[in-house]
Amino acid sequence: MKKELLDITGMSCSACSSRIEKVVSKLQGVQQISVNLLTNNAHISFDESVVDEAAIIARIERLGFGAAIHAQSRAAAPASTPQDTAAQEMEEMRQRLIGSMIFAGLVFYQHMGRMWGWPLPGFILGQENELINALLQMLWCIPVLFIDRKYFIHGARNLLSGAPNMDSLICIGSGASFIYGLYAVFGLAYAFGHNRLDLIPQFADALYFEASAVILALVTVGKFMEARAKSHTSDAIKALMSLTPKTALVERHGLQGEIPLADVVTGDVLIVKSGASVPVDGTIIEGSGALNESAITGESLPVDKSVGDKVTGGTINQSGYFKMQATAVGANTTLAKIIALVDEATSSKAPIAKLADKVSGYFVPAVISIAILAGAVWLALGASWHFAITIAISVLVISCPCALGLATPTAIMVGTGRGARSGILIKSATALETAHKVDTVILDKTGTITAGKPVVTDILPANGVSKDELLQLAASLEQLSEHPLGKAITSAAANAQLELNEASGYKQIPGQGLTASIAGAAYSAGNLRLMQSSGVDVEAIQAQQEALAQAGKTPLYFARGTQLLGCIAVADTVKPTSKEAIAQLQGMGLQVIMVTGDNSVTAEAIRAQVGVNKAIAQVLPQDKEQVIRQLQSEGHTVAMVGDGINDAPALARADVGIAIGAGTDIAIEAADMVLIKSDLLDVAKAIRLSRGVMTNIKQNLFWAFIYNAIGIPFAAGAFYTAFGWLLNPLIAAAAMSCSSVSVVTNALRLRFIKL
Repeated sequence: MKKELLDITGMSCSACSSRIEKVVSKLQGVQQISVNLLTNNAHISFDESVVDEAAIIARIERLGFGAAIHAQSRAAAPASTPQDTAAQEMEEMRQRLIGSMIFAGLVFYQHMGRMWGWPLPGFILGQENELINALLQMLWCIPVLFIDRKYFIHGARNLLSGAPNMDSLICIGSGASFIYGLYAVFGLAYAFGHNRLDLIPQFADALYFEASAVILALVTVGKFMEARAKSHTSDAIKALMSLTPKTALVERHGLQGEIPLADVVTGDVLIVKSGASVPVDGTIIEGSGALNESAITGESLPVDKSVGDKVTGGTINQSGYFKMQATAVGANTTLAKIIALVDEATSSKAPIAKLADKVSGYFVPAVISIAILAGAVWLALGASWHFAITIAISVLVISCPCALGLATPTAIMVGTGRGARSGILIKSATALETAHKVDTVILDKTGTITAGKPVVTDILPANGVSKDELLQLAASLEQLSEHPLGKAITSAAANAQLELNEASGYKQIPGQGLTASIAGAAYSAGNLRLMQSSGVDVEAIQAQQEALAQAGKTPLYFARGTQLLGCIAVADTVKPTSKEAIAQLQGMGLQVIMVTGDNSVTAEAIRAQVGVNKAIAQVLPQDKEQVIRQLQSEGHTVAMVGDGINDAPALARADVGIAIGAGTDIAIEAADMVLIKSDLLDVAKAIRLSRGVMTNIKQNLFWAFIYNAIGIPFAAGAFYTAFGWLLNPLIAAAAMSCSSVSVVTNALRLRFIKL
């Protein structure tokens, strides 16, 4: 199955995107298509053996839209500057707006000035100059029609293809006004030519050139403001793409030189000086630095890095100097993957968006029908053609479905960008929507609640032995061991700067521990069973040993011959923020459950320490998935948080899978969200973000629907007979533009949501 990104031109509202999705999805071989009105592109998955890009593009073009394969993938070249379609659209709309406002202003001033007594030249005043007045208004109107000809080209094309859109409404409304104005010009010419002066006032009042021009100008005002607001919705992606430098300082064959970033290959040795950006992902092989990783992780404090530490492309070396070896370049870097995830998420559709698109697909034809029906009804009731056309044009202009189509994608785009800035990567709009319904959170223990790395927690020497002596001896024995608990002890000794003794005769006893000799004396290190089999009496610290076990710690005993030297406890410690994160989740009304493969004693100890509602111990990987399945069968919406390979099935089964960023690639691939900072506090942030986005979407949809529900009857003259209220087409155009701008502006508030 091949995935392709297409650039789409000619879309003006969600009726357009909905039409493209509906038609292209019916092509044999097309598995999925998601059209994004904001970014003017389409993500398509299709079977190459059945259909190709050319056939898909041809089908889109037959609908009246332009289509082409995206010039360059953002993910493939994050360091390059992509074509900023939003900025281009805004600049084009600015130029159209200036021209439209100048000529529309002239025709508006001339038309309204005669009514309200504004200063005007004498050659267009008086009944004898009505034809000159009409011709001059027509001349001012024609440039506006030409400047904004796209509305007519796209609108007529889509109307004729059976897929009317917003441009079709504008095309019909403004076009009808201009044609009716032309009819009035010919009527005036007839009146003057046949000396029918009694007809002149009737035709002079039927000039609609100002309506035609001002409708287009006001729609363009709205489109410009909409384009300006839309350009901010992708700020997060643009900020990420600007992080990496365009060049890198490389060392090859002993020589240093600056090369384009695209020429860096895996294995290259790169030099990063103080103040410079890390060009690609890699590992430090010489030197050190303090890196600002805030753009990637959201963490404001710099992180010290030295030899052996991994560094991420796009981070900034605030101080220090180091050499690094490139381990990932191009589309394989962390930053490129983040950009790809954010881009893909903003291009996907949430279930609630599909409802809006479906409504929009039927909305425009319904509006055209209502406009024609409203005009016909008023004519049947004895109204003039002038009045009936005013009604029809007002209905067409005020009913634009732009606000409806923008309600969801703008909030999704801003929300995913806000998440990315906080180190929360959301892989799809569906996940963002589903997260607000979560009522149960399942947490893996190791690497999620705990650090996933055993450390020494207690050193309990026997009488006559100091703590340093016990730790030195223990590390001397364990330095030959590959066991994680042994490594925890050697790390503790290294941190204490203790010099180790050389051990010989090393022998590992499976399931118990090890034995070795130091300076000719026999030593043993291991669990209680090894001590008992070696005849070592541990009764002196039995009570302490039981307390350690109850606390979820693993005690390791050390003895010389049959003499007990002491006990060292090792444990996988809880992350500093885990308890607070769990408290926050519970404060949000969520049930928190911990699942672990550890024994029940350890599980209960961690449960008591962090305060989860329930702990399920001795759970095999496949059983984690079963736990989620059981909760879902009980009606719960479940989020699973994990970091390991064994968590992948559970992450995939959950309604929302959340991977800890420091976890495995498999876990991250199976998840719907990725927490780059590996901090459980971000789980609560992700759910808060989802709730905020969904609230914003519902607000947008509410106002879009209410606006049309009120606006259409008002424009159709439903309140004219009772109250004398009538909506002028100019006011209708202004109201339509305001509705779209208000929806986008409301979505932009998500950039400042507190997580």
